[in-house]
Amino acid sequence: MTKIYFLPKDQIQPLVSGYGAGLASDMITVDGLPVCFMYRESPRHDHDSGWCFMSGQETDEYANDIENLAYYNINTIVNYDRSIIPLLDAPIGSAFERNSSDEDFVEILDWNSTGD
Repeated sequence: MTKIYFLPKDQIQPLVSGYGAGLASDMITVDGLPVCFMYRESPRHDHDSGWCFMSGQETDEYANDIENLAYYNINTIVNYDRSIIPLLDAPIGSAFERNSSDEDFVEILDWNSTGD
């Protein structure tokens, strides 16, 4: 199935560079929801920044289905939600959340991506 993205390719502007790629949910790139949860793990490949971007509405079942996620240039995700820009330099192990796009992100201090 071909994905139809919320933002057409010709609307993606150069806003940031040098960050590599990040994993993002289709709820952001296809449905157009804002980023409300983002975390950074160790990169898995050369172009991976380690960032993962979610809307916060993904169920475990949805997030565990690889068809609902894809790697994108960080600039692409910034075009969907510019409010993430100030957080992109946060170190590996960082995580941030918010309840809606009109709120500021709050750092999750006890974040453990392994679920331990």
